[in-house]
Amino acid sequence: MLSLIHDALELIEKHNGTKLDLDSIPLDDSRVYDMLCCADTVGVFQVESRAQMQTLPKLKPRCLDDLVVEVAIVRPGPLQGNMVHPYLRRRQGKEKIIYLHPKLEPVLKETLGVILFQEQVIRIAVDIAGFSPAEADRLRRAMGKQRSKEEMEEVRQRFVSGAGDRGIDVIKANRVFDQIASFAAFGFCKSHAAAFAKTCYESAYLKAYYPAEFYCALLNNQPMGFYSPEVIVNDAKRHSTGILPVDINRSDLLCTIENGEIRLGFRYVKEVGETISAKIVKERKKGVFRSLGDFYLRTRANREAVENLVLAGAFDAFGLPKRQLLWDLGLIMKQEPGTLPFVIEKQEVSLPEMSLIEETVFEYKVQGLSSKYHPMQVLRQQISRDGILKSSEIASLFHNTNVRTAGYVVARQAPVTANGVVFLTLEDEAGLINIIIKPQVYKKYRQVIKLEPLVVVEGKLQKRDGIANIVAERLMSLRQERQRQQSLCNVSNICARRKP
Repeated sequence: MLSLIHDALELIEKHNGTKLDLDSIPLDDSRVYDMLCCADTVGVFQVESRAQMQTLPKLKPRCLDDLVVEVAIVRPGPLQGNMVHPYLRRRQGKEKIIYLHPKLEPVLKETLGVILFQEQVIRIAVDIAGFSPAEADRLRRAMGKQRSKEEMEEVRQRFVSGAGDRGIDVIKANRVFDQIASFAAFGFCKSHAAAFAKTCYESAYLKAYYPAEFYCALLNNQPMGFYSPEVIVNDAKRHSTGILPVDINRSDLLCTIENGEIRLGFRYVKEVGETISAKIVKERKKGVFRSLGDFYLRTRANREAVENLVLAGAFDAFGLPKRQLLWDLGLIMKQEPGTLPFVIEKQEVSLPEMSLIEETVFEYKVQGLSSKYHPMQVLRQQISRDGILKSSEIASLFHNTNVRTAGYVVARQAPVTANGVVFLTLEDEAGLINIIIKPQVYKKYRQVIKLEPLVVVEGKLQKRDGIANIVAERLMSLRQERQRQQSLCNVSNICARRKP
């Protein structure tokens, strides 16, 4: 992320003439916090995961201190210590702020009575059990290690005994110890969370005000973060940032910016790599490539690399269909090295142009994404009559509505803290769709969930605190569903033609 920010700042200066100093940007920008509260955080440091996106609309951060809490709260420590939901309910005014003992109020007041930071563990040990600061820090570190039950029991007895000397009864002392024990192994220190929060805010600021530069730098620093380049590209499109295909006369190894749009780099085309990319750029400086033959003569790139460039759209500016270019390439490569010029005899061959689906499939095959289309976009006309809703249509529905939707699987998660619940993130041309799969449903549809790239989901819509989830009841492969629908249609047509 630090590399991304550095690259984005250079792009901003190059294309906007603005030398942006992140140390001088306002830390209370409402536009940035509005974006965070809406969980519009693909690519934003530390808050782009599904769990963070589910938490942001509940926590509603409006200042940097809120972001410090946000990056610290979605962690195994607070989750295992059952501190996340109490904090959120208290912040929303749905639950009274309580402290297990009055001595905890000065320590936990800023976090509404729950433990979120390692520093709080140290202060609790000092204030509640009479530990010295050094002893308290050793306690924190000891809890973070794999210790036997006997060792943990010794630590507990020392804590409870010290608390008893200060008038705190055994039951409350044990409850406090249980909280810090479950938290300490995975808790964040506040200074760490504050540093992360600052970087989170800076990346969100860049996304809000300089999206083209932000997305370009994000694509150039892959792999990183939670999402693949295809999700980043689709998110950029939804934020009105155009994505231009690879072009042999315009692209560099890395992605670049052209008139506010992002030109994909050669690095995203399989088999091209740094060596071939450098050769292309070097030859281009001598003069633009004027044809496929000219390109091959001057670069001598291997056949697979050139074919992938064709399929990625790198030769589209020449105005020839991709199938024609691939056919021509086969003839060109039969030429003896050094033979000039490249003269291709006219062949009486009728080559149909590729359909949108074929173009999209080949783009995904050779570069893992499409600069033009989302897979669901090219299938939409076929599936809309099957009652399959877009993510944007789901957003307007009421809680508990029965929903049928579909999307491209971009994330599968089975957190150990979720008690067997699996989370699926689908994407369509309009946005992301969150799916909750309970253990019995996962068991039934495990093969579909694990193996299928395009999935149809039927279930009930959950809407709370501005967050939409679909609790899955049935899942199926979109491919198999389309085949089934086609079979039903064929049967219906046959039945309709039969005379009674």
